[in-house]
Amino acid sequence: MKDELQTRSTAPLESLDEWEDFLKERYPEPASAERKVSSVGTDPEKQKTEFRDYEANARDTVREFYKLNHEGQTHAFVLAKHQEYLGLNRMEMGVWEALQYLNQLIDDSDPDTDLSQAEHLLQTAEGIRRDGHPRWIVLTGLMHDLGKVLCLWGEPQWAVVGDTFPTGCRFSEKNVFPEFFANNPDSAVEAYQTECGIYEPGCGFDQVALSWGHDEYIYNVCKDYLPAEGLAMFRYHSFYPWHREGAYTALANDHDRAMLPWVLKFNEYDLYSKSHEAPREADLRPYYEELIVEFFPAKIRW
Repeated sequence: MKDELQTRSTAPLESLDEWEDFLKERYPEPASAERKVSSVGTDPEKQKTEFRDYEANARDTVREFYKLNHEGQTHAFVLAKHQEYLGLNRMEMGVWEALQYLNQLIDDSDPDTDLSQAEHLLQTAEGIRRDGHPRWIVLTGLMHDLGKVLCLWGEPQWAVVGDTFPTGCRFSEKNVFPEFFANNPDSAVEAYQTECGIYEPGCGFDQVALSWGHDEYIYNVCKDYLPAEGLAMFRYHSFYPWHREGAYTALANDHDRAMLPWVLKFNEYDLYSKSHEAPREADLRPYYEELIVEFFPAKIRW
């Protein structure tokens, strides 16, 4: 069974981490914590041509991944996935149990790391904890990728990870590989070809059907348990066209703008705190089990 689950996770990307490796090339870590960025997070000195260079040099597997993602993430597809998963009727399990469940996604084809999914999440959480952030942010770091359990339920990579973007409106040129949207059926739907499409300006991203993946799923699993800032980190941490490129701002409301600094702060730990050194899971477990109990019941719905 484990081999079958691993096989599901390995095409076209060699591992799910390959997508994040591409993001780190496209959005390099700022030179210092004090480095100034624009109000939407993008370094104003970085030219659009530099971003296109990252796309041109991307591995074939990454390009194929984005092609599948951009062609398959239609508005109808997203709504169907909401119907399929957001009733949270798959199973019941605790948060630490979910971490161990996700470990089935270990990918033997990844030559760069032997870390389990739980160890990657512990690295993120420990980075946040070392910097003295509130306990709910530490827990958000621990849980933010648990939505990748979708891979274990047969979802293809392009419907689990990838930069998220709104559906039901015009695809922004600030998305990665925007040319791949040409074969998305929504590109031929007249109602979707304006900046706001089927939505009202300033409606707020909570009223927008973002492309489907682990962000939206883990947000819905946890929406009754964590502060609004943590939920925004869950829901929008892959929404790079917005928080790093400044796209889709016509849809944002005051709440989204208030959440943006939190999403950007979390992004520092999500992308840049990972290493090849495995955290000592057995030593850390008592702390995190105590932290989980502070916010969550013994079992939650997935």
